[in-house]
Parts: sequence; structure tokens; C-alpha cells
Amino acid sequence: MSTNVPPPAPTSKVALNARDWERRTHQDKELVKGLGLTSATMLVMGSMIGSGIFIVSAEISREVTSPALLIGAWLITGFLTIVGALTYGELAAMMPRAGGQYVYLRESLGPLWGFLYGWTLFLVIQTGTIAAVGVAFGKFLGIFWPAISSSNWIVHIWKVPRFAVGPMTLGGMDVGLNTQNLVAILIVVVLSIVNIFGVKTGAIIQNTFTTAKVAALLGLVLFGIFLGRNAVAVAANFGANFWHNSSLDTLHDVGGGVLVSTLTVLAIAQVGSLFSADAWNNVTFTAGEVRNPSRNLPLSLALGTGVVIALYIACNFIYLGALPLVGSPTGTTLLERGIQYAREDRVATAVMTQMFGSAGGALMAVAIMISGFGCCNGLILSGARVYYAMAKDGLFFRGVARLHPGYKTPALSLMVQMVWTCVLCISGSYGQLLDYIIFAVLLFYVLTILGLFVLRRTHPEADRPYKAVGYPILPAIYIVMALFIDIVLLRYKPQYTWPGLFIVLLGVPVYYIWRPRSANA
Repeated sequence: MSTNVPPPAPTSKVALNARDWERRTHQDKELVKGLGLTSATMLVMGSMIGSGIFIVSAEISREVTSPALLIGAWLITGFLTIVGALTYGELAAMMPRAGGQYVYLRESLGPLWGFLYGWTLFLVIQTGTIAAVGVAFGKFLGIFWPAISSSNWIVHIWKVPRFAVGPMTLGGMDVGLNTQNLVAILIVVVLSIVNIFGVKTGAIIQNTFTTAKVAALLGLVLFGIFLGRNAVAVAANFGANFWHNSSLDTLHDVGGGVLVSTLTVLAIAQVGSLFSADAWNNVTFTAGEVRNPSRNLPLSLALGTGVVIALYIACNFIYLGALPLVGSPTGTTLLERGIQYAREDRVATAVMTQMFGSAGGALMAVAIMISGFGCCNGLILSGARVYYAMAKDGLFFRGVARLHPGYKTPALSLMVQMVWTCVLCISGSYGQLLDYIIFAVLLFYVLTILGLFVLRRTHPEADRPYKAVGYPILPAIYIVMALFIDIVLLRYKPQYTWPGLFIVLLGVPVYYIWRPRSANA
């Protein structure tokens, strides 16, 4: 009898690749699975609803000068948002890992693209949005306590002079600590610390405040339907006037005597509406903590975006029913100023004031503060998971990859995010940074959806519990529409595009500095 034992069969390259794919995309075992379908859906909705829906319709109205095009701009935003969410659902279900979109880009297009997204998210997208929403909270709180104001300085360090770089005007920020950004800093610090105490704690806060702000938006819609219709506004905005300036051959002035087509002006208007509906992807950042992710992530994306977009479009019909779209900046009444020139662009506040007097304006200010607080919590909770995932890959500070020993949350990641957000609050730069970055945000969405096509080809064997609705037609339409918007913004809104592109490209040398660490990790 032979004692020779045949050597073990070599592991095939396909099997090795399959195991490596599973290791890189499988749900993180070390994180607490504390988010169910309700919490995940609330995170989608709560991250989307900030202060934008209450404000940006004024700016959009000044650009489109047509009730039909105001609604059209929000319909385009709704289509892009829902198609994007349905497409991301496939990626989220097949790669339910902390970091979400960062992981999708890393696995489909390569680690450089994942890093550039995470870099831009940390530098501006997430932290800048948190800062902006926090300062907006302070701004509306100042209605009740006038001592809270951007002009009430505790320490004023520097007024950055304005300067021109080609077609762009930069600078003009006030650097220092005032009572308004102090409120923002306190909110950021408190919520960052609270979110250390477990994902379930953060989810409770998120669910509570999201419920409150969805109720506030729904209340605005119901009040508008039954109490808010104004005969002057209805006559000015509906009937034949609804279609004023909306034909495809109409030319629109976008400033400086530059005339553009209706499709082009709708693309330009997406700067406000898309940003107001953004952050729906944040739930993918927390995928490592979602129970039954193959079901709950796609469902939460579809449900959350669908409900919010429906509310946003309904709110804009309410605005049109309460105030004339066209107004005058020198008007002395709410009706004379219209939607276009509502004071400080506070359209929702003007509508509630029109319905209920000063008490209505105060009620809307409270609703916006509730909305902002909940939005900050959702952004803080989810953003920290991306830097945690980057650190595990050796592409961020190593300590950020450690979890709190007791609560299993990325505590150091939360603290790093908190510190940089507070710096942005004091610098006063977050407003300009967010203006610059919408081009880059849309570009990363295009790249991620393009990554779905790549993964269908390179990993056909991967488990796909959910497949994107309408693939490949709807994702392809998204890519074409989003690229058209980006090209239009490059041409007609250079101040919103080139600085954002520069911030993204600045991450390329940073990646090659970090990469040796990644290789040795």
C-alpha cells in the first residue's frame, strides 16, 4: 500500500478572486447591526431634508421666470434622484459594507476613484454641508433670540478680501467666532459625541427628528391646500400663465445678457434643487450596520427618496398657490415680492406668514430648525463611516479605523469629522465651498452609476439580491442627463464648477502620498 499522499489541488485563480471579492464587499463583522428598515429609511429622508427646500425655490424662480419651469426643475431633480437611488440599490445590496459609495467606486473603477470621492466628501461635501446646516439653524434661532447673529462677534479674526480668478470671484469671508456659528459648533460637537454612544442612539435621534420634519412638510402642504390659496397668486401662476416662458424655443437671460435655451436654463437651475435633494446616498455609508442589507438598503433608498421628492414637488405647488412667482426686490408686501424675492429667500416662511401672519413665520422657523438639527445628525452619523472605511484601507489616518471598545462606533472618525467641520464654521468658507462642489457631486454620481455597468461585466457571478430597475436604460439616461447638466454648468456657471474640479484633482497627489501606507497596511 502506497504511503504517497497526492499534493493538494491548487486553488484556482477564480476561487481566489471570488474569496477576495467576498472579503472586500462582505458586511463588516465588527460593527453593530442596529439599523432596521425604518431607521434606514429615516436616515435617507432625514439626510435629504435640510433647509434647502424652504429656500432655494426663490433662486430657481429668478433663473427660470416660469411657474411651469419651476415645477419642471424639481421634476428633473426628482427623476435623477429616484433613478440614482434605484440604481444604487443594486450596489448597496451586493456590497453592504461601511463606506458605501466609496466602496462602490473602489471596486468598480479602482482605489484612486474611491479615494477622490472620500477626500472630497471629507474636505467639503459632508463637512461643508454639516457646517452650512448648523449655521442655518443658528440663523433661524436668531429670529427668537436676536443676540444670535452673524454680526455679533465674539472674536473676529479677519475679513478675507474679494479677488477675481478668471470668471470667478473668491474670498469675502469673515473668519472668526460669532454667536451664530457658535451655535453651529455646539450642535456639531454635541451630536458628534452623542453618536459615539452606539448607532442605535444616533438612530433614535434621527427617527425622532425626521418624523417631526416630515410632519412639518406635510403640514405645510395640507395647510396650503386648505388655507393657503391666494386669489392673486393663483391668477398669476396658473391657467395660461403657468406656461409663461416655458416653450422650448424661449430664450432666458442667465446674467450679463447671455441668452440660453429652456433646456439649458433647467440644467442651470439644478444647482439649487439637486443640492436640496442630495445626501440620499448617506444610508449606503452605514451599510455595515444595517440588518438584512440586501432587502433593507434598496427598499430604504426607494421609499425615502420617493416620499421626499413627492413632498418637495407638492411644496412648490403650495408656494405657487400662495405667492406670485414673479415679484419685485423693492416690494413692500409678501405678494409684491413674490417667490422670486422673498426676504432672504425664505419662501416657506413667507408662505406661512401669508397664511397665518407672524405666528406662521415663527412656526416655520421652528420647523426649519427641527429639520436642520435632524439633518446634521444624519450627516454626522453617516459621514464618519466613510473615513473609517478609508482608514481600514490605509487611505486615511490609521487611528480612524479603530472602533470604540464598548459601543463599536467609529469614535475617532466622528471626532476628526467634528474638528474639521468646526474649522469650516469659523472660516466662513463653507458657503462658497458648497457652491463649488455641486458639479463634483454630480460627477461622482455619474462615475458610480458607470461603475454598475463595469461590475456587471467584471463580476457577473457576484450575488445580486436586487437588480437596478430599468437597467440599462434608466441608468444610461441618468448618465446622459447628469453629464449634460455638468457640461452646462462648466460653460455658464464656471464659479460653481472649476473650483470644485480643482478640489477633486488636488486629491490625486494626496492619494499617491497615502498609497505606500495602503500597500503596507
